[in-house]
Amino acid sequence: MTVTKEITRLEKSSVKLSISIAKDDVRSEYDKILSEHAKSIQLPGFRKGKVPKDVLIRKFGDALKGEALNKIMEKAVEEVFQEDALPRESRPLPYSTPQMEEEPKLDLENDLNFSMTYDVLPEVKIEKWQGFELEIPDVTIEEEDIARELEAIRERNAIVLDKDDGEAAAKDDVVTVNYSELDESGQTLEGSARQDFTFTLGSGRNIYKFDDEVTGMKKGETREFAKFFPEDFDDKELAGKKKTLSVTLAALKSKKLPELDDDLAQDVDEKFQTLNDLKNSIRERLVKDLDSRLRMLKVSSLIEKIMEGTPVEIPQSMLKLDLDSRWRNLARNFNTDAAGLYKMMGNNPAGPESLLEGWKPEAEKSLHFRLIVETLIEEQKLEASDEDVEQEFEKVAAETGSSLEEVKKYYEADRARDYLKEEIKERKFFDILLEKNTVKPGKKEKYVDLISKNG
Repeated sequence: MTVTKEITRLEKSSVKLSISIAKDDVRSEYDKILSEHAKSIQLPGFRKGKVPKDVLIRKFGDALKGEALNKIMEKAVEEVFQEDALPRESRPLPYSTPQMEEEPKLDLENDLNFSMTYDVLPEVKIEKWQGFELEIPDVTIEEEDIARELEAIRERNAIVLDKDDGEAAAKDDVVTVNYSELDESGQTLEGSARQDFTFTLGSGRNIYKFDDEVTGMKKGETREFAKFFPEDFDDKELAGKKKTLSVTLAALKSKKLPELDDDLAQDVDEKFQTLNDLKNSIRERLVKDLDSRLRMLKVSSLIEKIMEGTPVEIPQSMLKLDLDSRWRNLARNFNTDAAGLYKMMGNNPAGPESLLEGWKPEAEKSLHFRLIVETLIEEQKLEASDEDVEQEFEKVAAETGSSLEEVKKYYEADRARDYLKEEIKERKFFDILLEKNTVKPGKKEKYVDLISKNG
């Protein structure tokens, strides 16, 4: 079958594929299908395989044309996409389903013409990726960072005891509450109720930040109150709004923190004999974490410089896939699935669509980042050899305390080995990127501030 094609680039990294099939080929394909049915179909008054073609056409004409049209189009599209000469940038993305512009009709007296649109890999032309100069914060691990980690360890090792009935909730108590939003008539808004939510009073680790309202409550007590959230409130879904809440104190416990001494260090891990051993271990971990964070900050800052000079049109199907993934991840955080999360958010005035819309800028930036990195890795022809993979296995085994055999077995599952190769290639590229550009220390900054800004 002779197929002629024309590919026209559209906006948002999509293309229009126009296909034309000569009428002689259309007739030939139609006659083949007609002959196949003539051999197999059986009608009253005719023996099997002896039904005249004109009878079939009179009885099943439209159905035969519909079947022939689908098969001819499918064959033509398959022929186009299987061409070795068809460039990668003209092939549809795996998650982009081609959309027919207009449903064609089979006319045996004319050529068959039809068009479809689909998303393709974006065009990424990087003019400059070397020779940049930039500054990143100058950060070191200080004693206050060690102290903060020690306090967190004390919190994790605290003894929690029930407070006597009649005692009031106070700062640093561990409270368990049941809460919900109320409508104007005082009824619970569907999907807003939460049972057995536990947090430390005064920590602010609750959505509505109702620590002050819970302070002073007694076990079993319920309070209803209105709370106003300022325009600059962290949660944009609550910012500038008033909520009426009902909170019941279900359980109340107090915490007794352990002393900061050698006994605590030994309780944390038997390998520590003294508090200094624990402090040294914390410092070593924080220094390693800081080095990793600063490296990624350098890399991301350089990639953003490249992005500024390399505009990319993100395909809609690629963006949708990313947003769907973010939605599923959020659903898992709420111990539900994607559909369950939609139901949970049904009462939110902004709605799920507003949330997804708010995610788009960050999703587009993330995809832009990935496309830049993948393009440069390809241009540098970076690969992950079997030797690279073996060295990575040994490194993982040493870091996790696992045997080499256990590590290898883990990377046999699904596509774990392929993902590891991609990580190795990415690491090689980041090494080259840092080597080809200049990054200087800038203003002094605290480690805790670096973490809060960069996650």
